[in-house]
Amino acid sequence: MRDVPPGPPPASGPPPAPGTSDAADAARTAPGDGRTGVVVITRDRRERLLHTLERLTALPERPPVVVVDNASSDGTARAVRERFPQVRLLTPGRNLGAVGRNLGARALSTPYAAFSDDDSWWEPGALARAADLLDAHARLALVAAATRVGAEGLPDPLNEVLAASPLGTAPDLPGPSVLGFLACACVVRREAFLGVGGFHPVLHFGAEETLLAVDLSAGGWGVVHVPRVVARHDPDPAPREGRPARVLRNELLTAWMRRPLHRALTRTAGLVRQARTDPQARRARAGAARRLPAALAARRPVPARVEHRIRLLETASRPGPGRGAEGAPTAGGGPPRTPEDRSDR
Repeated sequence: MRDVPPGPPPASGPPPAPGTSDAADAARTAPGDGRTGVVVITRDRRERLLHTLERLTALPERPPVVVVDNASSDGTARAVRERFPQVRLLTPGRNLGAVGRNLGARALSTPYAAFSDDDSWWEPGALARAADLLDAHARLALVAAATRVGAEGLPDPLNEVLAASPLGTAPDLPGPSVLGFLACACVVRREAFLGVGGFHPVLHFGAEETLLAVDLSAGGWGVVHVPRVVARHDPDPAPREGRPARVLRNELLTAWMRRPLHRALTRTAGLVRQARTDPQARRARAGAARRLPAALAARRPVPARVEHRIRLLETASRPGPGRGAEGAPTAGGGPPRTPEDRSDR
């Protein structure tokens, strides 16, 4: 893996006079909050990444930024080196999927890490608000932000799902507990995130967030939604090829890795039935079969208290009058399958 370090720090000296170009440069390099770094994973989306880095490097918190390039072939790495020498660039040489976030988090020295994709960033002040919450709540491991989508900043439908979580709010946590979130809109305590292994390599991409939330909860950590911490997401409107199959595959693999045996068998039977008429389910079934040995090797059923929470979320997400299954959380209480959820790289 090639690690391209950030450029040298700005030269010391007296502050420049206001209104000069030197003053503008000083503002861009001024010390910021210092508690939260940002990890961005990307693959073959150079222009979108450069736009995102413009946003991230202009934040008032001045977070250190780490870009993990998942084997791009479009000149992404060179463009980052030339345009953003202050950004740390990691080039593992292959597509690590969501595990690229683990690599980036390990490269940070800040206590907290925020994740972005190459089409998402953070509103000014959001990282400081999340850091304040993590400072104040020792058990808090992950802040699931509210997400605003597109140029208009429309609320992501997931915001309402998270806010209405049936898991309630623990006395020592600052928001409703959840078992789902968008990876490109969360801030984590690095100690907790790395302590549970981060995102799991068996899943690669597609609904990978649920397993992380479950693992954090099993470790006694808090995972909560806080709407006043806001991320922005400007996804490509075109659908990602193969995304539905990856989500179905990873829901089943997550069940085999963490759920009781009878729940995993039930999920398997359901996917087999669905595969009779659904091509995406057939692809998911084949993909799950290839990865099942690795999933079984990592099998670690969650404590009964966490399984109870998963069941509460599953019960709450069952379709009812005026409510369709398409908006329901995925297995394990993960986020709904919305068009805005396109975090696969």
